Amino acid sequence: MKNIKDYSLDELKEELKAIGEKPFRAEQIFKWLYQEKVISFEEMTNLSLTLREKLVQNYTMDNFGILQKQESSDGTIKYLFDLLDGNAIETVLMSYHHGYSICVSSQVGCKMGCKFCASTGINFIRNLSSGEIVEQILAVEQDAGVTISNVVFMGIGEPLDNYDHVVKAIRLINHPKGLNIGARHISISTSGLVPKIEDLAKENIQCTLSISLHATTNEKRSEMMPVNTRYPIEELLEACRNYTKLTHRRISFEYALAKDKNDNLEDAKRLVNLLKGMLCHVNLIPINPIEKGTFKKASNENIIRFRDYLNDHGIVATIRRELGSDIDAACGQLRRKNLT
Repeated sequence: MKNIKDYSLDELKEELKAIGEKPFRAEQIFKWLYQEKVISFEEMTNLSLTLREKLVQNYTMDNFGILQKQESSDGTIKYLFDLLDGNAIETVLMSYHHGYSICVSSQVGCKMGCKFCASTGINFIRNLSSGEIVEQILAVEQDAGVTISNVVFMGIGEPLDNYDHVVKAIRLINHPKGLNIGARHISISTSGLVPKIEDLAKENIQCTLSISLHATTNEKRSEMMPVNTRYPIEELLEACRNYTKLTHRRISFEYALAKDKNDNLEDAKRLVNLLKGMLCHVNLIPINPIEKGTFKKASNENIIRFRDYLNDHGIVATIRRELGSDIDAACGQLRRKNLT
């Protein structure tokens, strides 16, 4: 059966017409799903019994089960969710002074093969549907009893490799009759799929684009991120400049600092030259070591020196707060454990 959370409001209106119901009922269903956040059709009490029976017969709600949950001393919670088809994904709830953020997955597995990511080595299986992406937010809110205010597409998978479903999910998350989370509170992280960055620039969605850069030369970046052989740094940064021109939105560049790999002042100098004049921010990430991984976290001294050099030379840079370090912090680790 079809997952009712996969439909936009307009699509749901058409679905209801097809089963002999008035289109305005779609708005009532939307309210139940995304504002009241019910987990069964039976709870939609302002719908007729006949309509509720039709919904049960034709649609599912695909409520995820929790296979495993890890809670950190800093309040971070990592979930391993059952997708109801034998597959599992990770979702992370993070607590900040400004509210709750969620890191969602967009695929089961990943094709990108980034060497520092725990998802590498786990075969790509399939894309998540838009409803499965949104369900991660609903399931976490239901379990934790919180309201999510920020959404980050930085979990398992490459969001722009699942472009259509991710964009549709963002529209559901942002819709005033959906979850009504502001677009500027939604961030998409990509390894650098240039054609999709160009497509996203034309979507007129005021979300934040985060680019996983992580190196300042093509040689180093290709070693860390095979996608660089298809879309080298020069091509990627040109797409980023065009993105900022079209959207007037600042881009966030993610830079994971690995000991003796990309954490020296020469790299910092090259990064300044690469980003000079661009509307951007650099988010420095103390890298999470993974099982069988070759990259180690840079020293605190090098991380601070790197940040200070960027700031002193006109590039706004911050160090990401480390969350969940006492649980399986790296993306894909919990799922990997479950599969071994």
